[in-house]
Amino acid sequence: MNLWQNEISMSNVKYRIGKSRVFQVITVTLAFACIIPLFAILFFIIKAGITRINWHFLVNVPKPVGETGGGIANALLGTFIIIIVAAVIAIPIGIMCGVYLSENKKSKLAYWSRLCVDILQGVPSIVVGIVAYFWLVKPLGGFSALSGSVALAIMMLPIVIRSTEETLKLLPDTLKEAAFALGMPFHRVILKVIVPCGISGILSGVMLSVARVAGETAPLLFTAFGNPYLSANITKPMQSLPLLIFNYATSPYNDWHDLAWGASLILLVFVLVLNISTKLITKRWKVQL
Repeated sequence: MNLWQNEISMSNVKYRIGKSRVFQVITVTLAFACIIPLFAILFFIIKAGITRINWHFLVNVPKPVGETGGGIANALLGTFIIIIVAAVIAIPIGIMCGVYLSENKKSKLAYWSRLCVDILQGVPSIVVGIVAYFWLVKPLGGFSALSGSVALAIMMLPIVIRSTEETLKLLPDTLKEAAFALGMPFHRVILKVIVPCGISGILSGVMLSVARVAGETAPLLFTAFGNPYLSANITKPMQSLPLLIFNYATSPYNDWHDLAWGASLILLVFVLVLNISTKLITKRWKVQL
């Protein structure tokens, strides 16, 4: 009887080990399948765009139709300016809102604010662009980089707010209690203790939000509109990499297609650098709880 029970027990153990190994194989296979599209996109864009990139490509503006050569200097400058202005608008507001939500977890205003942030995060980018068009472009009487920055700032806000809130929630209450025990006022506790301790998560959210909006095209179609010339005036239309890629990729000219591939590679590298930098910052300034 005992021998028969031992055989059944061994059989059950082998069966469970076999199921575990099968599940591990399936998990590894599916995980590998998830990264195949990423590597396929990277390979295709690098293959098509690497031959287009040179110094002339980076420091010159596009040539008129029929002329060969040209570059994307206007789009690079425009992307930098639009993102910087959007960050200046979104980051302070997002951090302050995140601090409020983390400090008032159960109030009704915090509940409805958190709900609005979640809804805003799911709003399609083209809808944000249309709203910015009616809020800014029409009242101001024309397209501008400023209206594009406002549209991108609206899209950045939910990411900055949620990352700030979730990071500050992880901090122990003893940090605040110790600061209050030393007689520090509330605003100094937040600025000198809480925010510096959560700088890792806050910076991660900021950089992820920048990476999120760097490739957005729809909002800029309704706001910044594009500009074939080199311009740094935020009250006028301005070119950007997503707009240049969209316009040139849909054009019938092969030279413009080449510019679109090169610009796509530049934009891809920019987003990858932001994401890698986010990981490094998180690892460098990881909060020890």
